[in-house]
Amino acid sequence: MPHIVVKLWPGKSEEQKARLTEAITKDVMETLNYAEKSVSVAIEEFQPQDWAEKVYKPEIQNNLDKLYKKPGYDLKDLDRA
Repeated sequence: MPHIVVKLWPGKSEEQKARLTEAITKDVMETLNYAEKSVSVAIEEFQPQDWAEKVYKPEIQNNLDKLYKKPGYDLKDLDRA
């Protein structure tokens, strides 16, 4: 039962979030061979000024060994954003 959480900055439309959810669900179903009813997707928005403390440090920086796709930025880049 995969549950996927997408964390992003605000500003994407409901249509974009719905399309992303559909694409993720479809890919999970095809790649992992799950039924649609087994997949859930949540979207959480974080303000840019909160990203480093609420997302980057606890979920990215502290879990690099678990990431299958690492971001192309680091904490220094966030300080300049």
